[in-house]
Amino acid sequence: MATNQDIKNQLANKANGNKPASPANTIAAYLKKMGPEIEKALPKHMDADRLARIALTTIRTTPKLLECNISSLMGAVMQSAQLGLEPGLIGHCYIIPYGKEATFIIGYKGMIDLARRSGQIQNIYAHAVFENDEFDYALGLHPKLEHKPAGSNRGEIIGAYAVAHFKDGGYQFEYMAKEDIEKRKSRSAAARSKHSPWATDYEEMAKKTVIRHMWKYLPISVEIQQQAIQDEVVRKDVTSEPEFIDMEDMPEVEEGQSEESEQVEAPFD
Repeated sequence: MATNQDIKNQLANKANGNKPASPANTIAAYLKKMGPEIEKALPKHMDADRLARIALTTIRTTPKLLECNISSLMGAVMQSAQLGLEPGLIGHCYIIPYGKEATFIIGYKGMIDLARRSGQIQNIYAHAVFENDEFDYALGLHPKLEHKPAGSNRGEIIGAYAVAHFKDGGYQFEYMAKEDIEKRKSRSAAARSKHSPWATDYEEMAKKTVIRHMWKYLPISVEIQQQAIQDEVVRKDVTSEPEFIDMEDMPEVEEGQSEESEQVEAPFD
């Protein structure tokens, strides 16, 4: 399997004496080569060039991703394309390094977006519960869920819940205690990475976890359910690795230069 360094060495040994490509330019070349496949995978409302720019910016802002093998990086980008989710600060999905592998993780906002695509959900949301909040939760013949957040000094997080209102007037809600959230976190190898959103945005991942737990009760298409199974996995079967990529027509990516020229939303509302 070719690595970033292998390709750099090939470039260094070219007869015409070109300078070796930086990891960022190598990845940019792969993204350009995969453009037609990304275009096919994307929903009609999304643009392949924009996704490639955002993916490259995401990869460059996490230097450890530049050390990951190309197959896993391109696999993660293709996963985001197939689900129609943009990686990065808006929280739809993340690409994180775990060793030399790039791992694709769906974020809280990504799970919300996927659920809404069914067309049968009027509203869906999740909230974290803290120890000083007023919270009442019960199951049985008359299930109920009442939550009044504390105005200040909410204390430690103790759980999270999700609610979905259907267009036919029905609803579904689920609550998960922090202990259960932690059990699910422990099953994810990627959660051990310091770059994981579990380390940087625990509350958002807790909310995502309870939505995922509620997933099987929601009117979501089989196709979306199957694609969501790719969450937190490493995929390498989406691209072949050519022996050499000619990057003469690729623009040089300078250090500190941002490939994403469009405005990106601030993380998490």
